[in-house]
Amino acid sequence: MNDLPHSGHVVVLEFPPGCVCEQALCERLRKLLVNTSRPVQIIFAGKAHPEDTPGKKVLQTVHHFTRDPRFEGRVAFLEDYDMHLAHLLVQGTDLWLNLPRPPLEASGTSGMKAALNGTPNLSVLDGWWDEGYTPEAGWAIQGTGAETQAEQDDADAAELFRLLREEVLPRYYGEPEAWLATGRAAIASGGARFTSHRMVGEYAERFYVPAHLEALAVSRPSRAPR
Repeated sequence: MNDLPHSGHVVVLEFPPGCVCEQALCERLRKLLVNTSRPVQIIFAGKAHPEDTPGKKVLQTVHHFTRDPRFEGRVAFLEDYDMHLAHLLVQGTDLWLNLPRPPLEASGTSGMKAALNGTPNLSVLDGWWDEGYTPEAGWAIQGTGAETQAEQDDADAAELFRLLREEVLPRYYGEPEAWLATGRAAIASGGARFTSHRMVGEYAERFYVPAHLEALAVSRPSRAPR
């Protein structure tokens, strides 16, 4: 993290394979990143499966952005993503931004880990965020139910930029107490619902203990009435 240019707000992005950044979106992104009063830095981190050609093309596009002079070094890509790097990212970022195409998100455990470290999430309502989203702990791209994927992509992109411009950045730069409250809410919400402690306890209460008691009842020898 120390090797990256400091630019204020740090965002982690996870884009789905096949996502294409159109010229208009690039210009909107540039204006967001190089804003002198509220600058943003984007950090990409991820890997593509050796057989995932579309995923590799996405990473090539991301790498191209890191060399694009229009973004003034505010787009970074961290190679060799693994558990150790994820450990650093969930502790050191200000916003966790995950943009799958619903309903393709398998789960989103990285967002859970970020929340437990006090990092708010901004994501579409898919995977864990469909259950975990609360307005106190982060932001959601609601979706419009557009007829085509291209139309939905455009609508989601517009809502993403609106949320960053009108809600996320004003709170981060202008309302420090409110931003800290959002982080605390993320910890409270994630810690109460998305941990192995809760999962094991719920399994025990709803399944293991009832199954054990039922097995005991079945195994007891019945006494014939006298």
